Amino acid sequence: MKYIQTLYQDTMPGLLAAGMIAITSVFLSSHYGGPTMVFALLLGIALNFLSDHDRCKKGIDLASKKILRIGVALLGFRISFEAVVDLGIGPVILVVVGVVATIALGLILTRDSQSDSAFGCLTGGAVAICGASAAMALSSVLPQNEDNERNTIFTVITVTALSTIAMVIYPMIAALAGLNEQQTGIFLGATIHDVAQVVGAGYSVSDPAGDTATIVKLLRVAMLLPVVMTVMLVVRTRMKKSQSGEAKLPFPWFVLGFVALVALNSMVAVPVEISGFFTDVSRWCIVGAVAALGMKTSFAALLKVGYFPVAVLVAETVFLAVLSLAAIFVFGM
Repeated sequence: MKYIQTLYQDTMPGLLAAGMIAITSVFLSSHYGGPTMVFALLLGIALNFLSDHDRCKKGIDLASKKILRIGVALLGFRISFEAVVDLGIGPVILVVVGVVATIALGLILTRDSQSDSAFGCLTGGAVAICGASAAMALSSVLPQNEDNERNTIFTVITVTALSTIAMVIYPMIAALAGLNEQQTGIFLGATIHDVAQVVGAGYSVSDPAGDTATIVKLLRVAMLLPVVMTVMLVVRTRMKKSQSGEAKLPFPWFVLGFVALVALNSMVAVPVEISGFFTDVSRWCIVGAVAALGMKTSFAALLKVGYFPVAVLVAETVFLAVLSLAAIFVFGM
């Protein structure tokens, strides 16, 4: 009981700060427009001084790590194997190839630069899978250091901005390319980074396009599992080779939770009220984690990143869009 009381006293101030930022960000987004993640990041950065306060530090760390993992695990409620099967083999292959190729491009672009391979993996995964959520999940299994935190916050900001731009531009590109409703849905779902922007873009075209875009997007979210597991194994192997003893990298149990919930959602008819509730909890957890990460980051640290990382993210985004359009035309999806 004393341990719980001490833990409560140590973490509650930081958790409350992250929670208040999350609530404010959702309010601003719903009333004035704009991406929730960007509001959470900017408000968090504005309160950066709290991360140095003894009473808030532990709670902020808890929100940016463990609360994040809970949110990612609960994303499993969005996906079912049946929805993937109904999609057909073409879009499935497109998603798998797109994810692998985009991450590979990120690694290639950062191979001979000042940025390391971890940054290439982080940006490639964020662009290819599900934007800010993927960036946060991948960050949790990469080596934990100041560069990782700075790169993560930079990636979240940039990929969210690019996703918002894509939400506006990509439907117009689909119309100019003469895509039908299903093809438009496949294109939007396979290319736009964040789930919210995919839904917004898809249903702005039509309901069928929105439904298809959402399913394709959730298939990309499902790729989070194999990608995170692969990255974790590679990082562990490198750490073992570079130092004696066991690599000090925690096992991502949240990934197993993600798998379990996908399986549950596929085998059992989970009531919409329950799945909707946990989907909302997932969203709140991730927004709170982004707010906490923002509080751990300063503008001065972000300015040190430079222009090259922006170019990497833009190149990955354009590459994924071109690849998806080419696949739709060549294979007649």
